[in-house]
Amino acid sequence: MRLILLFGLLSISLCSSAAVYRWVDENGKVHYADEPQQNAELVEVKQNTQNTIALRETKLNSPKESELDTAVNTTITIVSPTHEETIRSNEGKFDVTVSVAPKLLRGMLLALFIDGEIKAQPQTSTTFSLEGIYRGEHAIVVKALDQNGKVLASSSPRTIYLHQATLVTRPTPRGG
Repeated sequence: MRLILLFGLLSISLCSSAAVYRWVDENGKVHYADEPQQNAELVEVKQNTQNTIALRETKLNSPKESELDTAVNTTITIVSPTHEETIRSNEGKFDVTVSVAPKLLRGMLLALFIDGEIKAQPQTSTTFSLEGIYRGEHAIVVKALDQNGKVLASSSPRTIYLHQATLVTRPTPRGG
């Protein structure tokens, strides 16, 4: 099997160095072929006419050391809602606003986590609009992520209480 493969590769390499023939037909059109034709002349292919590609070494766009230092020193603070704030919303709607210092680097995104689960798509905006959050106690954390999802910075957890009015009515006792 290896012998057949070796023979095939040798025959391909011999074919690739085949001669090129040029001729002009009766209409004056120039033709080229790898087989000799009537009135065809052999064209000598010079080494410097062949296409070659030189690949340059590419450098990855990695962050500069100063950018990495800034990412490590990035501070995320939840501005609103305040710690242990009670929010009243029957629809479970509220906004979370954060501040980022010094600022978000290019490629960094903010992600909002409630009770350890991501609740909003990572974004560059510092305001998250939420809805459909159920009542009760919740822990909110905002994290700065790179494009690969690696956490670069995180806020301190913020506890909030969401109250919703209930539609369940309690029966009133009847006097008897």
